[in-house]
Amino acid sequence: MMSRVAIVGQGYVGLPLAREAIKAGLDVIGVDLDAERVAGLNAGRSHVDDLSDSDIAAMVTDGYRATADFAEIADAGDVVICVPTPLTDDGEPDLRPLRRAAREVAAQLRPGMLVVVESTTYPGTTDEVVRPLLEANGLVAGVDFNLAFSPERIDPGNTLFGVGNIPKIVGGHTPACGDRAAMFYQKLVSDVVRVRGTREAEMAKLLENTYRHVNIALVNDMVRFCREVGIDLWDVIDAAATKPFGFQAFRPGPGVGGHCIPIDPRYLSHNVRARLGQPFRFVELAQEINDSMPAYVAERIGGRLGADGIDLADAKVLLLGITYKADVADTRETPAAPLIRILRTLGAEVSYHDPFVTRWDLDGESLHSVADLPAAIGEADICVLLQPHRAYDLEAVAGAARRLLDTRGVTTGTTVERL
Repeated sequence: MMSRVAIVGQGYVGLPLAREAIKAGLDVIGVDLDAERVAGLNAGRSHVDDLSDSDIAAMVTDGYRATADFAEIADAGDVVICVPTPLTDDGEPDLRPLRRAAREVAAQLRPGMLVVVESTTYPGTTDEVVRPLLEANGLVAGVDFNLAFSPERIDPGNTLFGVGNIPKIVGGHTPACGDRAAMFYQKLVSDVVRVRGTREAEMAKLLENTYRHVNIALVNDMVRFCREVGIDLWDVIDAAATKPFGFQAFRPGPGVGGHCIPIDPRYLSHNVRARLGQPFRFVELAQEINDSMPAYVAERIGGRLGADGIDLADAKVLLLGITYKADVADTRETPAAPLIRILRTLGAEVSYHDPFVTRWDLDGESLHSVADLPAAIGEADICVLLQPHRAYDLEAVAGAARRLLDTRGVTTGTTVERL
């Protein structure tokens, strides 16, 4: 029995998984097409928030190795695919990275191997897209090799829950494939949850994130109504959250970001349209609401300035925190990007500060975090708090800003206006 574990894709999902496998005493290689990333990992350098350079160095010491050579998969008994599943420019599922990974794995596939897909995707992908590519070399899933789906549940920046203590959902192409995948993950995690098959496992991940997506959209829509009628929604949410059952608090914000919330529901609505020929109206409405939040924030910025006789076209706007969530360096799908585009179109002079992102490439332009934050706050006509990073002294920011639009409802003061 081959003992090596090959994890294809060494990003926010694959790298933490590789660490858990190393901690379990397994022989692990991390396969990634990015040669610079591979070199950095082998030199003990991390590129994800949840793992430090010392964590990577310890992994290397314990036997971890990164490679760009897919041929090394041939020596593995277990292969886990953790490549990105983004959207195309048209907002449709982009399975090209997953298809390429499946083809590369197929070229090295051997009898007895386990292949698990962790990349988030719509129900049916493992069976209808990945399996035919793997079987192209003549081996049959469920007969010659094992095939399963196990959705990643990584939450970047979460210090309480990681790969090891988040229950791992596993669905096999056949019951025996599920057994084989469960045996593998039981070496790495505290709890394995079996579901009927790959489609159920794929759908479970989409349900988790669509639930969040819809509830965020609810409060994002509600915040507009509450403002118009003079209700403090932040106070309302805190009050409702005291109920010990039947309610989970979600809070409004400038939009949604990261890989999951803006993308996963689109995979689901695409699948519904493709299979049933009809829209998934609830999900698509939530998408519309959440996508509209950067424009609403821009409207609120203009309104706050206009109340003091300042034209947005003549204003200096400072954005505080441009990552998609607090206390991480991840800018994937950040709502700060469309907000900047809108503000610039309206003529505003926009700058940003983020302790985690000193340089940011946006639309081919290299932007830089302001070096002197107190000076930048003093010069700005309005500051906009997008992410309340712990590094910020929010009381000091609220006290120093001429005007502060707080999109997260975490500050108070005479200069503060909450979303």
